[in-house]
Amino acid sequence: MATEDKAEGGLVFHPLDQFIVKPFFGDGPVQWYTVTNVTIWMGISLLAIVGVFVLGSRGRAIVPSRIQSIGELIYGFIYKMVEDVTGKDGVKYFPYIMTLFLFILFANYLALIPMSYSPTSMIAVTAVLGFGVFICVTILGFVKNGASFLSLFWMSDAPAILRPIIAVIEVISYFVRPVSHSIRLAGNIMAGHAVLKVFAGFAALTLVSPVAIFGIVAIYGLEVLVAGIQAYVFTILTCVYLKDALHPHH
Repeated sequence: MATEDKAEGGLVFHPLDQFIVKPFFGDGPVQWYTVTNVTIWMGISLLAIVGVFVLGSRGRAIVPSRIQSIGELIYGFIYKMVEDVTGKDGVKYFPYIMTLFLFILFANYLALIPMSYSPTSMIAVTAVLGFGVFICVTILGFVKNGASFLSLFWMSDAPAILRPIIAVIEVISYFVRPVSHSIRLAGNIMAGHAVLKVFAGFAALTLVSPVAIFGIVAIYGLEVLVAGIQAYVFTILTCVYLKDALHPHH
């Protein structure tokens, strides 16, 4: 919230305070074993996924319920994405990609609940996801293709004099993948929540509160779109990286 600074006569905003990692029970320093607001909301995201895809679909009715319909739509959407991008060879890795998509999607949307916390705004969380994809895809590439996986960096169709330069650029680009993969997600989610907090601070002021409230509604609507889009972008990039590992010569 915006507060009046009596000493300065202005306003003080703390839009980034919402991203502070705090112990969920009591106070004190945060250790590796401490239950924090981050771990609690990650756990809530997992419980919501289980609720939709396990409890909500346990009946497997021919005429599906609303929850079962949502689960089937998401399942079919991601399955088709994996098949279209990676080919038939990539379908066996569908469970891993589906898990990534669901965790990011549910974490993003649950973070839009007032007083909640967004785990995907933390670079520590998104880095684990991004580098996890990078390590798995790289290992898979060498296991499936051996040394020929390195052909991914060698553009045989390019002029001979340019091939070494392009290879260096491709190697740098490859190792930047996990960084951009994780920062893109965390940065977009953090920016949206910070802007919402700024507008919420201005809403406390009488003169500009109508404009601020309109801004909150508009930004919130945009964040509903961003939450789904960022889950989609992270997932489809994972599929693209998987395709490179399975078919480095293409």
